[in-house]
Amino acid sequence: MKPYEGNAVLEINNTLVFPILEMLLGGSGKFASKMNREITEIEQSILDGLYRIILHDLHSAWQAVATLDFTIESHETEPQLLQILAPNEAVVAVSLEVRIGDNSGMMNLGVPSIVIKMLRQKFDQQWSVRKTESTTAERDRILRLIRPAAMLVDARLQGPTLAFSDVMEIEAGDILTFDYPVDKPVDLLVNSRLKYHGHVATDGRKRAFRVEELYNPLK
Repeated sequence: MKPYEGNAVLEINNTLVFPILEMLLGGSGKFASKMNREITEIEQSILDGLYRIILHDLHSAWQAVATLDFTIESHETEPQLLQILAPNEAVVAVSLEVRIGDNSGMMNLGVPSIVIKMLRQKFDQQWSVRKTESTTAERDRILRLIRPAAMLVDARLQGPTLAFSDVMEIEAGDILTFDYPVDKPVDLLVNSRLKYHGHVATDGRKRAFRVEELYNPLK
């Protein structure tokens, strides 16, 4: 982390490395099998391009606070063999969950706390300058970034609850009464959060949901 002394540690789980390699080699990234082996020299050279992108993004992210030049000091497939930091040295750890297709894994970044302490004054200066409202252009940029994100939409009948003992005694032919009127609106949840009310409808051969009102928690 030049010009500051000390090294940071970047760790990428194997559950991410092999799907990334497959995508870089023209695959779909849907790596079903779990591989637990060391990376070959050819695979390591392919990943060097990915590391350069990550280090460039780290440089850009820190640019607002201080100019840090990130370079790769060494590679290690056995993290316990790393001798970069003293055992009693404090570290600021940042963990990111990355999802590629059906696979997900963690990308972890460890930065010596002494570097953060040396940059404390620059952080204070940055926050004092940044205390302004976001512009329309910034809001539009954030909207463009999050627009392709996938969200889970779930229409539910919020009916009564049953005791576990009653559930265990359910048999074929039993009738469960939900006490839910046909004309009562159905709740629509987005990422498990109630957002809308409406009714289940049809769109040709597909089920659909007709939004009739926004959920108001104050009602």
